[in-house]
Amino acid sequence: MLDFTIILLLILGAAGIGYDIVDILPSEMLEKVSNQQGLRIVSAGFAALFGGIFGVIVKTAYRRLEVQVRELPVDVLLTRSVGLVLGLLIANLTLAPVFLLPIAPEFSFLKPLLAILGSVMFCYLGVTLADTHGSAFLRLINPQNVETMLVAEGTLKAIAPKVIDTSCIIDGRIEELLNTGFVEGQILVPQFVIQELQTLADAANDMKRIRGRRGLDILNRMKDGFPDRIIIHPVDYQDISTVDAKLVHFASEIHATLLTNDYNLGKVANLQEVSVLNVNDLAHAVRPIYLPGDCLEIKIIKDGKEAAQGIGYLDDGTMVVVEEGRKYVGGGLRIIVTSALQTSAGRMIFAKPYASMMA
Repeated sequence: MLDFTIILLLILGAAGIGYDIVDILPSEMLEKVSNQQGLRIVSAGFAALFGGIFGVIVKTAYRRLEVQVRELPVDVLLTRSVGLVLGLLIANLTLAPVFLLPIAPEFSFLKPLLAILGSVMFCYLGVTLADTHGSAFLRLINPQNVETMLVAEGTLKAIAPKVIDTSCIIDGRIEELLNTGFVEGQILVPQFVIQELQTLADAANDMKRIRGRRGLDILNRMKDGFPDRIIIHPVDYQDISTVDAKLVHFASEIHATLLTNDYNLGKVANLQEVSVLNVNDLAHAVRPIYLPGDCLEIKIIKDGKEAAQGIGYLDDGTMVVVEEGRKYVGGGLRIIVTSALQTSAGRMIFAKPYASMMA
């Protein structure tokens, strides 16, 4: 409706100008016209045509400006408005003495020209200064909201919320990560994840029932320990059948990060451009790195494939192959790392007994 009104007003205005413009034509020209009323109608028609074209241009420019204004952050819009008003005020105060100067009648056109030019210049200057120093001005007005202002201006990035997977809750390591403070922001637990935990807890299979109850217990502890960060979200998607698909859709919809330890779910989420935090990847990343010459205490569990070899494991599951370690099977041994090997199945460490190395 507004677009139609803009175009209609410009057509009518242009038609009126075209109709009345005949009056300013030279009298010699008008004497040669036999039908002045027809000339007015033709002039009004051509003017209305150009008015319609100009109306479409104005309407398009207005809509573009409207979109840009809507996309502006509130703080930028506020500071630019203040800068515009201050620019107009300074322009009027500066140009007032100029208008009081005596000017010859033939140069009287300079006054409105100076008024327009000065207003445009000072308005542009005010908006430019607002873009440069607006955030500092707002922080000066509201010093308690510095972090929000920095996020709004792009200096800081807001922390994305996390959407947690059922398997990640049951795993339990996320609780320790929350306690240590390595996971920031709010953690959203969708209602369909809680329903899946309840289904597992009520299952006839003992293993599933134990997993479900463990997940509910961990979730309750996290909710009690971090009530402001663990948020139960009522979202559900009846048209999506699987919980994994619902999780990916929900995370994509709210631009959240998916928190999981499911490798395949992480791959699917990455394909749909959803950020993923995999707890297993974090565990692998923070495993201690042992270099040749490092000393360890390890228990030899079994014999190795080669003669005199013994096999042990670190707390994180890394296999350690100890030369001359077969005779220590079942007991503890102090060893020295000789080399490490990264394979597709994981990491292996090769070592020798400390006593034999020091002999």
